[in-house]
Amino acid sequence: MNIVQSVQGATRYLLEATARLFSPSDDNYPATGMQPFSGDPNHKSQRDLNWND
Repeated sequence: MNIVQSVQGATRYLLEATARLFSPSDDNYPATGMQPFSGDPNHKSQRDLNWND
């Protein structure tokens, strides 16, 4: 009897995981789109050193 319950539990676990995997997304993240650049660009001398390696 215990083996039957273990197999049923494992089957239920796999079926619930499969159902969640293929269900529609429930993420509620905001759409961010393009973000403006807010940093400072590197100086030209530093860019040249990085590309000449």
